[in-house]
Amino acid sequence: MTLQSAMAVLKLYVALLGVLATTLACDLTPSAAETELKLQAETYINVTKPTIDSRYRQHYHVAPPVGWMNDPNGFSYFKENYHLFYQFYPYNTSTGNIHWGHVISQDLVKWTQLPVALAPETEQIFSGSAIEKDGTLVLIYTAHKGKDPDTNETQYLAFSNDGVIFTKYKKNPVISFSPNTAKDFRDPKIWKHGDYWYVVLGSKTVDTKGEVLVYRSADLGYWEFLNVVASSNGDLGYMWECPDFFELSGNYVLLMSPQGMNASGDRYQNQFQTGYIIGSFDYQTGKFVEKYAFQEIDYGHDFYATQTMERNNKRYLIAWMGSWNGEFPERADGWAGSMTIVRELTLNGDRILMKPIDAITELRESAVYNASLAQNQHITGLEKTGELLISFDLAQDISLAIRGVNDVSNNTNVIGLRWDASAKKVIVDRQGVIRQGEWAPVSSKSLRVFLDASSIEVFCGEGEVVFSSRAYPNGNWQITNLGTQSVDVVAYTLSRSVPE
Repeated sequence: MTLQSAMAVLKLYVALLGVLATTLACDLTPSAAETELKLQAETYINVTKPTIDSRYRQHYHVAPPVGWMNDPNGFSYFKENYHLFYQFYPYNTSTGNIHWGHVISQDLVKWTQLPVALAPETEQIFSGSAIEKDGTLVLIYTAHKGKDPDTNETQYLAFSNDGVIFTKYKKNPVISFSPNTAKDFRDPKIWKHGDYWYVVLGSKTVDTKGEVLVYRSADLGYWEFLNVVASSNGDLGYMWECPDFFELSGNYVLLMSPQGMNASGDRYQNQFQTGYIIGSFDYQTGKFVEKYAFQEIDYGHDFYATQTMERNNKRYLIAWMGSWNGEFPERADGWAGSMTIVRELTLNGDRILMKPIDAITELRESAVYNASLAQNQHITGLEKTGELLISFDLAQDISLAIRGVNDVSNNTNVIGLRWDASAKKVIVDRQGVIRQGEWAPVSSKSLRVFLDASSIEVFCGEGEVVFSSRAYPNGNWQITNLGTQSVDVVAYTLSRSVPE
């Protein structure tokens, strides 16, 4: 669906909302105010987008058409399309009165922009998730009335029978308070098990320690609190945001983004973290028993607020490739923010492996390099995108400079990618800001690197260690071997798969 045809559908908003598929949705009435707000946003996007500077625009990562993007929301499958929503403020390159942006894909690689899915009226709108019920796509998300940041957060529903036009449930909110009345009570992630829908919500204890709560419902309208899934002992921060909960290889995974953790060695170096706890879960009691303690899932500079979904027995993940204290040089160009590429999750003992989905290889164009790269040799021809397959002897150090061609003349490195053989660590050095992690290969002993116009993602082996970082080259990418060990490299350019 093109943006023009999607907007035509949006203009028929009131007419299309006569009958929706769920019992809950039958008593909805359309909001003329929200319809007008969505049309205003689309008009602004269409007028502003031609003014955007394209120097850092991503080619195969989802980014906002204009304005600001943060958390992924509503990652789901509905009516033969994958749906991805995101926190979106079209009118500025910093966060504001958040809307929900919306893209769809048939393969999780090639994405099409759709009209704004949700717009704020008297309430503020935050993160949430999506699920299909009886042919209707249901959104559950956090909202609160007014602009006071201390206002109690509550959970809302919205519905669509076509996956494009959404209307809010007129009896919102459906969950009004946390059990301990904590005002921080947000980011519902929904799933179905047996006869019930379940949601996990991020919150905090009365003594300001992060926790995740689980609720269940037989009809999506009435929700009962079931249990505290897990809570911080003090080491895992004061607030747990964006929780996710799912089964993987017979174990249950609690994935969340703690705020307030202290750095520990190489770990927890970002402003806020994202990681997981592995354990078992009892659906009757809502009790989660930890088996393996919290681990970071990505070691890069910019990775937060994950969402996962399952289809065809595969668990997929996407995240905001950003941070609240990030610099976002693209703000000067009229936009800010990017998602990671979609990854597939598997479990290997006590560790989640995270690999690029198979379909990403469909973006490969002809290889621009396929040979050994000796000391001081360069790889050019990648333009704004690239995929690198790097093989080397793990008994020896390697050091690669990954930068723009104009950075070479300025003698600056955008990214240094190194392997420290004695410490057994992969190191990603962004102009002196180090992220590193110990790597013990499961099988493959190669690195796979994805470069876009303003990002780098490094996958070690089978995804035992992953780094996601924004990076801003001056000109097309160029790779230089700064080490004494030669490395074998296959380098591809990648075609565009997201709107310009």
